[in-house]
Amino acid sequence: MSCTSRCSAVEQNFDGRVAAHQLEQYRRKGASRSTRQLLRAIQDAGIAGSTVIDVGGGVGAIAMELLDAGAARAIIVEASAAYLHVAHEETSRRQLGDRVDFLHGDFVALAHEVSVADVVTLDKVVCCYPDMKPLLERSTDRASRLYGIVYPRDAWWVRLMTAAENFLRRMKRSAFRVYVFDNTAIDVAIRSAGFHRLQEERGLVWITAVYQRSTAKK
Repeated sequence: MSCTSRCSAVEQNFDGRVAAHQLEQYRRKGASRSTRQLLRAIQDAGIAGSTVIDVGGGVGAIAMELLDAGAARAIIVEASAAYLHVAHEETSRRQLGDRVDFLHGDFVALAHEVSVADVVTLDKVVCCYPDMKPLLERSTDRASRLYGIVYPRDAWWVRLMTAAENFLRRMKRSAFRVYVFDNTAIDVAIRSAGFHRLQEERGLVWITAVYQRSTAKK
């Protein structure tokens, strides 16, 4: 395990109660709209036989859906032990456990321990991490073919909602914060790592984008 001080805030915010609730929601309703958009775009680009790294994998939805769609193996990297616990239980229940590995910790701190995969995904992860640049640098470095990401729109109404959420967390003495980064800067960072954008969908709050590597990963 490689868990920095940042993990404690994640553990506090995404505890067992939250993890159990989100797993129940996933079982009843499936993945969220933006996650479904991400999954469709990745499957459109071809997933058969691929390896997957899902950074901030939560209850394991992306890994399980892509394995069901034909991916060979997946790694779920998650800073919340509660999420990893329910993801492990759910992959086992769905008889996918032998095709999934689990890593607990801060992805930026342990990225060097993770082998390069065909596909890397970050679904609503950038908004939970204070340092966008190293997160994008190290996650794009692990992707040999496709890079999928869901992140908040840099719009006034999103920033207003984010400020309100963070105010409530401060009142509750929670160390966890959410972040909205310049959308152009995110796109430029990914392109600078050797990718071009295949698909992008913009919702009221979330941007879903899938990129393909333009230059061969050495």
